Amino acid sequence: MIKKLFKQMLLTQILSSMTVTLCMLIDSMMIGRYLGVDSMTAYGLATPVLLVFAALGCLISAGVQVMCGKTMGSGDKDGTDACFTVSVVLAALISVVGMIVVLCFTDPICTLLGAGKPSADNEVFTLTKDYLRGFIIGAPAFIAAQIMVPYMQMSGSRIRLVVAVALMTVGDIAMDILNVTVFKQGTFGMGLASSISYYIAFVIGVAYFFKRDCIFKFRLGLVKAKVCARMVKDGVPTLINQVSLVLLTFVLNKILLDVQGKHAVAAYSVISTVGNICYAFSSGVAAVTLTLSSIFFGDEDRTSLRQLVRVMCYYGVLICSVVTLIVLAAAKPMVTLFLTDMEAKDMAVAGFRLFVLSLVPCALNTSFKNYFQGIGRVKATMTISVFQNFALTALAAFVLSRFFSVTGVWLGFVCGETITLICIVLAVFAANKKASFNTQSFAMLSDTFGIDEKDCFEASIVKQEDVVDVSQKAADFCISHGLSMKISNLIALSTEEMANNIVVHGFKGKKDHSIDIRVMIKGGAPVLRIRDNCMNFDPVKYLELHKDDDPASHIGIRMVMKLVKDANYVNSLGLNNLTLTL
Repeated sequence: MIKKLFKQMLLTQILSSMTVTLCMLIDSMMIGRYLGVDSMTAYGLATPVLLVFAALGCLISAGVQVMCGKTMGSGDKDGTDACFTVSVVLAALISVVGMIVVLCFTDPICTLLGAGKPSADNEVFTLTKDYLRGFIIGAPAFIAAQIMVPYMQMSGSRIRLVVAVALMTVGDIAMDILNVTVFKQGTFGMGLASSISYYIAFVIGVAYFFKRDCIFKFRLGLVKAKVCARMVKDGVPTLINQVSLVLLTFVLNKILLDVQGKHAVAAYSVISTVGNICYAFSSGVAAVTLTLSSIFFGDEDRTSLRQLVRVMCYYGVLICSVVTLIVLAAAKPMVTLFLTDMEAKDMAVAGFRLFVLSLVPCALNTSFKNYFQGIGRVKATMTISVFQNFALTALAAFVLSRFFSVTGVWLGFVCGETITLICIVLAVFAANKKASFNTQSFAMLSDTFGIDEKDCFEASIVKQEDVVDVSQKAADFCISHGLSMKISNLIALSTEEMANNIVVHGFKGKKDHSIDIRVMIKGGAPVLRIRDNCMNFDPVKYLELHKDDDPASHIGIRMVMKLVKDANYVNSLGLNNLTLTL
């Protein structure tokens, strides 16, 4: 089920990862084609500010993925609602404060970014200032769109995500065209167009949270300092990742200005913007990894975590290899969409082809970074972030630029990612005290994590005929662990009744349905976990709503619920998860 679930989430997550970068891509294209090199340079200089807001949004988004993933994995409804409420409050505060800072200190911010001092003949300064003012209007929607993504993924609302991103893109293109052809508001109009498009995505996405069946509830009473601190702590590795990217952009702009001037900065703006779309594929794989690793870690599911490592590496390498080949072949026409200046265009084409060679190692680095974050190895995540997105890449670019000029800067991306990947592999070898490339080694799970494999039975049901067989094997597993015949038969009975109910009522339509059965021995007592990918159904709530019905109706569910000490249901990632403790 892990591979199937990963595939289901991947497309929407890749599109969601493009939420921030699509508008930047469209703006870059329109600015480069219609507003000239000075405007493109201004856009490149303003990029670090955009990345700062993206970093703050990612801080909350990652905190949501880790914290909410763990609360949902463990069935903690109050914890999930607390996470949702705190994230909304933090997003609102950051948006308001950020808008005030940028609007009040626009001039010094532009100077700090490298646009120079304000003067009548400094066109780049004016253009940078205009773009920032247009963009900052959309800051609340910009950040809100980022934190809505993990919630909608966890709730299974993937179609709404696709629609939001699609309409945001169409809206930004339409408004950019109107800006350059009708309103002619220059870089301010470009920034404003992006702001409006972010609000389009926000309105479409936020509608889900007002639906009656929304699994997340806003409850101000759950807002506490320790919840805020936990969310920030869980999101700090991602913030460090984004801050590293901001610093890298700032440093590379300085190196390029020193080596080749504004044409090199314009070329880097194109490479950075289109590169972010390429990065969306590796970011999508990594984001799915973060969500799933957090949930499986909260569920203490060692087997699923190992499977996740294998699946994330497979899709990361496969998808990014294809993207690399496409970009190598189409680099020139892609860059031509953005630039007309021949000097800047030639630099951008050469740089883009070198840049995409870093995509495959980047996919592996980013996936492992997010996986480690999901399982609580925060130091490893932060170290990879700094190495990958700043230290090694910036150092390589600086050194190589001394020998190969602008080409050395582009080579810095490949060198930085490759060396980072080598460091990860060596660190895993050192932690396991042996050189091994199996998933068990790279899963980096301690011997004391979760349930020991010998105390855990797992099986999948894909058709009616599997139910009795799996139920009997579950009973045999319990007997082999010294449990009484009565308890073992109750496990078999509960498995058979609940699985049959799912097959009869849930295995409908064209969807490839399955049920994962997991029996764990905790403290000498058995715990049964049933997970399926059918329509949402909470048997606990269902019985509460139908408690006055004929006792003979829903007899299977009623019988199982009377046999168990505790029943906990949670829907996450569009999957039903029922945990029964006997």
